[in-house]
Amino acid sequence: MYSVGDSYEIEFSFNQEQVNDFCKISGDFNPLHWDELFAAQTVFKKPIIHGALIASVFSRVMGMEFPGQGSVYLSQLSEFKRPLFVDLVYQAKFTVSSIDPVKHTAEIQTQVFDKERGKLMVDGIAKAMNAEKF
Repeated sequence: MYSVGDSYEIEFSFNQEQVNDFCKISGDFNPLHWDELFAAQTVFKKPIIHGALIASVFSRVMGMEFPGQGSVYLSQLSEFKRPLFVDLVYQAKFTVSSIDPVKHTAEIQTQVFDKERGKLMVDGIAKAMNAEKF
């Protein structure tokens, strides 16, 4: 059983090929994500990773690692504070912030940090249900 304050961390990164694959899967071909010439003319100066692709890390962890097997991912609210770029290492951190033992649900803080600089890139909260862990 998890308790408030329990946490979990993983490192991740995406390469441009994975971002291009996500363009195909999602249908989001915004040139900001794959066209270096287009992106160079924006405030970002280079292609940025889709927010939904970043959130897929949350989905993987919630369903497979923390809380893991048997979990139902109920909701996610994310604020993308800074752009994420390909080939950089990021750290995702998950912290249980509240538990409802009657409904077997928990709110879990979901954050992404730039591994090298320690800056908060994404801040959010997820809700998950798991009868064995909450």
